[in-house]
Parts: sequence; structure tokens; C-alpha cells
Amino acid sequence: MPELPEVETIKSELSPHIIGRSINGVTLLWERMLSQPSPEEFHLHIAGKKITGLARRGKYLIFRLDSGDSLIIHLRMSGALILGGDPTPKYTRAIIHLNNGKSIFFCDPRKFGRIQLVKDECDITKKLGPEPLEKDFTAEVLGKMLSKRKAPVKAVLIDQALIAGIGNMYADEALFAARINPLRPADSLSQNEINRLHKAIRMVLRDAIDSKGASVSNYFRPGGEKGSAHSHFKVAHRKGELCPVCGRPIKRISIRQRGSHYCPKCQPERG
Repeated sequence: MPELPEVETIKSELSPHIIGRSINGVTLLWERMLSQPSPEEFHLHIAGKKITGLARRGKYLIFRLDSGDSLIIHLRMSGALILGGDPTPKYTRAIIHLNNGKSIFFCDPRKFGRIQLVKDECDITKKLGPEPLEKDFTAEVLGKMLSKRKAPVKAVLIDQALIAGIGNMYADEALFAARINPLRPADSLSQNEINRLHKAIRMVLRDAIDSKGASVSNYFRPGGEKGSAHSHFKVAHRKGELCPVCGRPIKRISIRQRGSHYCPKCQPERG
């Protein structure tokens, strides 16, 4: 599932090729991918508009248009944006046609991805928590957030209304780096553990961005290349493999119906 590092990589690699280009039109091969407005309104308001900027907020990719509207894409479970020409890649659900003969192919095997055209992007992004790599996301902010919640700390980290952009993979990696069990109640963490977790979140995300994201399943970069962040994972997606620190098998459990990977030895149940 594309998380903050994957969407940030797409933004960075796509931007030089599309900013300043106009959208000739969009082909919706699967119309249910469009959340709003209606297909008729969408085609009417998107054609001929120039892309003036590309931004990321949480896991959302935001195309800012010269009309003042924003085209917002959420890749969800299996989406990828591929920049190219013919032939059309497999599992393409929508095609954004640019005025230079190139196209952006929205590929999504599982059909969970969504497209929205909105007048105010804040209508979509206002529900998101702070960005974990911004300066205002401090250990103090994280501590206050955790102190109010008795839910498992893993569940808190992946709640997009609390922190934007972190999903299963990087929550698992951050908790391992901080030596915190994912089932620990969020309000049980000591100040030292909060400091470790804050540092680990930022380190794990930055390292993943440097590695161009993790190609665990269907994630590809705009040029069709894979990211390599997954090759550095210590616990995420490594059920049954040996912990690189202690040599014990990595365990997989379900937390709030989401798979979680951790090392029982390095991340004990008690702090």
C-alpha cells in the first residue's frame, strides 16, 4: 500500500515532467474510480487546464490547476501512476492525457484508488493529522497525542486523523526501531519511549524516501522502476524470518484488523 514515502517519491519524480503542462482530457476506463463530481462535470472542468503545481498531503497526491481547482488522487491499496506513451499498461483504470503527447496512467489492480476534482483541497485534507516530517511535529506533540489514547500504539500511528501518511509498513518499522511493542496502550509510553518513537518515525520515513519507496506489491515509480525501501525492512512483511538484531522469528499479529509485524524479544510486551 503506498504510504507517505511512496507518494512523496511519485510527487518528486512526476513534478518535472508535468508542471506547466495542460491536460487535454482524461479517459476513465473505470468510472467508479471518480468520487466527485459527476463524469460529465469532471470532463467539462478538467479539459484544457494547466497543471501549476503538484503537492502531497498525507497519502493524497494533489494536482493544482490554473482554474483554482485541485485534482486529488488517492492510490489506496494497489495504485500506481506511470508516465509514458503507448502501449497502455496493464490494470490501467484512468488516463490523464497531457498536451505534450505523454499520458499519466493510473494503474490499480484492486480498483480501490480514487480521483476527485474539487474547488478547495482543504475539504479533503482538513481531516488529516499533522505531517510527521514537518518541524511542528515534535516529540511533545506526539506525546500529547498518545497520552489521550488507550488504543494500541500501532493503531494510533496509522490513524490518518492523528498523523498523516503513516501506514502499516512504516509503523511496524518505527516501532521496531524504537523497541516498542505494537500492542502497548498508547498512553503507557514513558517520555523516553516517546522520544525514541518520534526519532524513529522520522528516521524510517526519511530513509524510505531516500530509497524511493517500497515495492512490496504493486508500487512502481512514475518511470516504471521499483523502489528499494523494502530491502531494508527489519520486520515489516518478514513474518517467520529471523530478527536482524536478536535472531528470533518475526511474528505477525492482527491489530484492529490490520496485519502487524514485530519481534517479541526486541519489543517486549512490558516497557
